[in-house]
Amino acid sequence: MAMIATAAGAKPGQGFFERHRLPIGLQLYTLGDAVKTDLDGTMARVAAIGYREIELPNFAGHSPQELRKAADRAGLSITSVHLPFVTVALPNMVTMTSEPARIADALGILGARTAVAPLVLLPPDFRPTSGESFSVSIDRSIKAGGVDIWKRAAALLNERASALKPLGIGVGYHNHNLEFAPVGGTTGWEILQRETDPALVTFEVDIGWVAAAGIEPVGFLERIKGRARHLHVKDVAAGTKPNYAFEMSPTETGAGVLPWSRILPAAYAAGVRHFYVEQEPPFTIPREEAAHRSFIYLAGLRA
Repeated sequence: MAMIATAAGAKPGQGFFERHRLPIGLQLYTLGDAVKTDLDGTMARVAAIGYREIELPNFAGHSPQELRKAADRAGLSITSVHLPFVTVALPNMVTMTSEPARIADALGILGARTAVAPLVLLPPDFRPTSGESFSVSIDRSIKAGGVDIWKRAAALLNERASALKPLGIGVGYHNHNLEFAPVGGTTGWEILQRETDPALVTFEVDIGWVAAAGIEPVGFLERIKGRARHLHVKDVAAGTKPNYAFEMSPTETGAGVLPWSRILPAAYAAGVRHFYVEQEPPFTIPREEAAHRSFIYLAGLRA
């Protein structure tokens, strides 16, 4: 009897996400201030598009209880939260440097199991100079920090992960393109990979920023097999020039130059199980429409 070899449980013609029985997620950074100004409405519209899991860029001025209730009403799961490394926090702000029990309590209420550091801990004296953009000032400060800023980041990630793992919370690090800039004969990314404990710290790969650094994305994912758990599904337009300074030409997923039919299987093989659409500003269409277009593309993608 002739047999056709397919992936376990897969049916001919299934899309990537259907075949792997994975939801398509959305990083709510894509929607700007919408969560802050219209929590319930935003959650409902995200769910209506078809998204089933979300990642929070921050708490947007809401309590964990408020965020969880709104997500539940919309039928969304909050699976990951970005928590910044900061030394001075606003009142009631949960950060990666908060007490471990406080972090675990907040994420437990949300239903999330992963806290992701979106950036390294900047120097205490970090301040944008007059007329300087935030991204330019970050780039300047990190260059001034040299190798030490990355070594400190790796040590902090290990310490936080060690403290949070017994509480049921995993720790990850999210890249931009500045991690790939040469520094002291290496790169920040190489230091983070080398000096973080693979048993404790995972990576949330922002593949758009990887591409913006001029790195071929499929080979990159193959090289970090076993370290990645989350992927930011972010496309870039043809006008993006390789750089290490927070610069890219963004566009909706599928409208740019990245080979998603190869990237998604490579990410899955590397260990990624959470895929979050994210798009950087500026937008040429309304943010929610951009999120909708990205979802439609991914839902129909066979890979």
